Amino acid sequence: MSLDPASLRIDQRLLYFMDQLEILEEKRQKLNALIEEGWFNISKARYSMGNKQVSALQYASEMDPHVYVNTSLSENGVVEFQCEQTEHKAEEPKESDTVENMGPTEGGLRRRMNVRQKETEDESTAKGQHEEERQVAPKAEKAQCPLQEPLKWFGILVPQNLKQAQTVFKEVITLSAEISTLQNVILVTREELQSQMKEKQKISLN
Repeated sequence: MSLDPASLRIDQRLLYFMDQLEILEEKRQKLNALIEEGWFNISKARYSMGNKQVSALQYASEMDPHVYVNTSLSENGVVEFQCEQTEHKAEEPKESDTVENMGPTEGGLRRRMNVRQKETEDESTAKGQHEEERQVAPKAEKAQCPLQEPLKWFGILVPQNLKQAQTVFKEVITLSAEISTLQNVILVTREELQSQMKEKQKISLN
């Protein structure tokens, strides 16, 4: 006795659903193992460098992401997550930027010379110009500061454990995106399986 086409479709979808659950469980176990390995390497780095030398106090004031997570919608209606890594390169300041940054500074210096020459000007004007110079100078230095590798926040010669922790957590980000995509696939598959079972029940009642 052969099965009806509706039952065959349900069986195929159920097998596919079970396979995806098994893959998801394997990826979750790998993710947990990687997270434990990463934190263990950070603990080793703190032991060798000192607890205060590997903490949030060493983070840069401004951070640029090395990894972007992009989302896309597949033909089956599944939201997919892809990780895109970017390589930061140190860029030299352009000549136009240097001229723009140096212009206000020179103007401020000229104004200071005018203050010294004109004894009749108020002291409040001199203070305002001095504060303006202090605000312009950090901007010029900031434009010339190259982007750094996050490991350099903790020093030039960092231990190997800290490098291994960075590599592990990069893999964690990629694996997390894969797990999120797989979870969406499982949810869509479960909805399809439920709808097929409801259709089969309607056919059997009729």
